[in-house]
Amino acid sequence: MPAKPVFRPKPHALEALFRRRKVVIGVIHSLPLPGSPGYDGQPMAEITAFAVAEALRYRDGGVDGLIVENHGDIPFSKPEHLGPETAACMAVMTEAVRRAAGLTVGVNVLANGAVQAIAVAKAAGASFIRVNQWANAYVANEGFVEGPAALATRYRAQLHARDVKVFADVHVKHGAHAITADRSIPELARDVEFFDADVAIATGQRTGDAATMEEIRTIGDGTALPVVIGSGVTPDNVGDILEAADGVIVASSLKHDGVWWNPVDPERLRAFMREADRARPACKPDA
Repeated sequence: MPAKPVFRPKPHALEALFRRRKVVIGVIHSLPLPGSPGYDGQPMAEITAFAVAEALRYRDGGVDGLIVENHGDIPFSKPEHLGPETAACMAVMTEAVRRAAGLTVGVNVLANGAVQAIAVAKAAGASFIRVNQWANAYVANEGFVEGPAALATRYRAQLHARDVKVFADVHVKHGAHAITADRSIPELARDVEFFDADVAIATGQRTGDAATMEEIRTIGDGTALPVVIGSGVTPDNVGDILEAADGVIVASSLKHDGVWWNPVDPERLRAFMREADRARPACKPDA
């Protein structure tokens, strides 16, 4: 672990967005949107209604915010997969979710759709973007983008959207994907520095129920950012994790048979939130 943070600490983004430092964020995995590889002709009104229903289940369960993902049944892997039609539909759906739930909302796209992500977030009134699968798609497979090309693809620098926060995934020992070796703190910090990130989302096989508290704290110390745990969090371990991390994403504990986009189970969500709330009694939202 470096003796000093890799880059200058920023104001605490979770506190700014959610008015608390220990947060629980739900994820809405969208049905395939028009124009996406997996779209099957379902009317947009039905896709939006599904997302809004999920949002209301999460809200009633007590989460602090939501991430709207555009995966459908085939994850986006190229910028053209988030073309104008899909981006417009995602913005409409996200705005409907934000208005219905009344929560802080972010959007999730892959790392190589920077302009589209900013456009969707701004059009929908979203407060942040989750940059997903960055390490898998680029660091492991295509090499790191440096120099002028890197500056050209920095999310917020492109459109000067400084009011949109960036949550960047840092994939840790992600054996299920392209990364199989341990990744150093400088590597993780490079991921979030590239996006001028405000929050690091630690995800992969060695986060959540498989990570040590020391590993979680090391990521926070090394990046000088709030750390949210993005996978492997369950009712059994969320209390311990929230002692070390600044937030958790609940979606992985709500899977049915390994699939994310089933309707949220209110009972499972309530069980998760009971344990999460026990771990953060002194972290209630500001009045």
